[in-house]
Amino acid sequence: MKQTLLLLISLLLSGFSFSQEQEDIKVGLVLSGGGAKGLAHIGALKVIEDAGVRIDYIGGTSMGAIVGALYASGYNARELDSIFHVIDFDELIQDNIPRAAKTFYEKNDSEKYAISLPFDGLKVSFPTSLSKGQNLFNLISKLTGHVSDINDFSKLPIPFFCMATDVEKGTSVKLTEGYLPQAVSASGALPSIFSPIEVNGQMLIDGGVTNNYPVDELREMGAEIIIGVDVQDSLLSRENLKSALDILVQINNYRTINDMKEKRKKTDIYIHPDIKEFSVISFDKGESIINVGFEEALNYREELEKLAQRQKFQKPYKINKSISDSLQIDVVEISGTKDYTRSYVLGKLKIKTPLQTTYQRFSEGINNLSATGNFSQINYFFSENENDENVLKLQLAETQSRALLRLGVHYDDLYKSAALVNLTRKRLIQKNDIVSFDFILGDNIRYNFDYYIDKGYYWSVGLRSRYNKFKKNVNFSLFPPDIAETIPSVANIEVKHEDITNQFYVQTLFRQIYSLGLGAEHKKLKFTSVTIEDINENDRAVFENTNYFSAYGYLTLDSRDNKYFPKKGVLFDGKFNFYAYASGLNEEFEPFSIANASLSYTYSPYSDLSLTITSQGGFKIGGEETVTLDFFVGGYGYNSINNFVHLFGYDAISLRGDTYLKSSLRADYQIFKKTYLSAVANIANVGDKLFESTAWIDQIPHRGYALGLASDTFIGPIELFYSFSTETKQSQWYVSLGFWF
Repeated sequence: MKQTLLLLISLLLSGFSFSQEQEDIKVGLVLSGGGAKGLAHIGALKVIEDAGVRIDYIGGTSMGAIVGALYASGYNARELDSIFHVIDFDELIQDNIPRAAKTFYEKNDSEKYAISLPFDGLKVSFPTSLSKGQNLFNLISKLTGHVSDINDFSKLPIPFFCMATDVEKGTSVKLTEGYLPQAVSASGALPSIFSPIEVNGQMLIDGGVTNNYPVDELREMGAEIIIGVDVQDSLLSRENLKSALDILVQINNYRTINDMKEKRKKTDIYIHPDIKEFSVISFDKGESIINVGFEEALNYREELEKLAQRQKFQKPYKINKSISDSLQIDVVEISGTKDYTRSYVLGKLKIKTPLQTTYQRFSEGINNLSATGNFSQINYFFSENENDENVLKLQLAETQSRALLRLGVHYDDLYKSAALVNLTRKRLIQKNDIVSFDFILGDNIRYNFDYYIDKGYYWSVGLRSRYNKFKKNVNFSLFPPDIAETIPSVANIEVKHEDITNQFYVQTLFRQIYSLGLGAEHKKLKFTSVTIEDINENDRAVFENTNYFSAYGYLTLDSRDNKYFPKKGVLFDGKFNFYAYASGLNEEFEPFSIANASLSYTYSPYSDLSLTITSQGGFKIGGEETVTLDFFVGGYGYNSINNFVHLFGYDAISLRGDTYLKSSLRADYQIFKKTYLSAVANIANVGDKLFESTAWIDQIPHRGYALGLASDTFIGPIELFYSFSTETKQSQWYVSLGFWF
């Protein structure tokens, strides 16, 4: 009897042990949206991992979708922590395209205007968002490159889905297949911050609008136990409603907070970090938010460990991170284009197949394509075809808006105050073209007209027209002897400078980094003065009134990361003009040539300090009787035309010669965010026929030094400089406000 009883007990225990070995609980993880607060998910995941819990299903919304997608792709919590610690969220949220990624036309075009607004049908409208979310898409695409061939999200290392909202119907959309970066970007397209994203014909926005905590959908996948990390906002008091975004989030929270009363009951382990002191855009406090998530999850450590004991061990998924570092592109397939040609798209991407490149360079090309403003959505993914070739598939959506109204302001000591109104029209006559007209109001009315047909790597074609005008008191010694001797001996006379320039040119990208151009130019110059009368006793003395015709070429390299306050990069700008014919007041005209070149190098020995070294010079061959196209040197802060050259320590256009040499060193030290203390030292030699003797090297007569304060603002640079010349023993103040135009 006793033996029988022992046998029964043994059988029961072995049966119990057998059942324990067979138990394998399926665990689901639901991650809510919450903007920057969603970084707390990473802290909670650290504790979940340390407790040994295996996650079998993941569902997320918005920031929860971003973190969840990366975790489902094979990253562990500490890898996510490292990734998010080095991300610049300001750049990620905004459409700040790296300058190096832009073509030369886009660089020039984007550095004049403070405000750009859609202007179709002569009606001003506002953009649908602050950002198209291209930088976010690029980041997710890079990080998930190792699973880019997986279209069914249930086939990821951890089965995954995310929630979005159909903006037209106001219904919730569950995304379970497709291209993962596109789905995640749609789930996180917070209204007013990111533009809606089209997926399978639906215009989608942030899933938090309709379902910010998809616990029911996770249960339907097969999750037996659900761990939830909820970082949703509570309702804010009136004191904390400080922005339009705060109010938008508050309105959405009316529904989500009410929904959570029931959804919380459906969550087995509910982790709710206390992140009231943070907002949805507190990305600068990311480390603190992650720590809050970690500390809150520690309260459930024992419960999580017990859950882990009910699961079988599974070897963690390992990522081959080298996959995303290098790209081989053999074939490019483009869809969605109607008004832009294949060559235009490939030119912007800087792709000539076959191409071996890095993901960083490829992303710069994508950013450049985005910088044109011609595409509302740029999706891409990589695959292999039947010939084992690496295929880049581009899915583009062209912007419907074709017209822009753009505005800018500027002040400098030469042109004085100016307000810029620009009208831009794309695709006016043919594909790839853009027409732009600047009308500049203020102390000196001016205009700029540009028509450009962009053909990418092929020869692009352009037309330019410019009217430029200013008045300036100048020393009569600037004029050549035959003119100066007719001017009364006064220290200064006021001269009105008028310039009308028309150009036709062709331009191409040379060796992928140089802009090479050839063109023909007509220029009408007119110099007049009301200070003195001419010999015919007219109201205005006329010193120059001539039409000049020339052929020209140029070569430009610009790798600077910022035009006005660079931290690194090189600028080379070389130009050659051959003036073949003239008609008008300059009756003694003879053909002549002018060559001009400048080379600048910027580097940062320390993170807050940048140094720019510049050497430049120019000379004229022939044309002694034509001085109005000589080099005029002096001043700072104005947009240089013709052969005007900046020189600290001297008044604008106070030095003249048919030859000049100049070197300068500028240091910009960042004392506050986008605010700099600047110091400049420059030397120059300006005169006629300097190279016919050793005069150009025997002495350096012109020396100037400057100290200033500068700030990089949305309207452009604001700079104030005090300068001094050791030659003249005189000081100068320079004020420059806004982009140069």
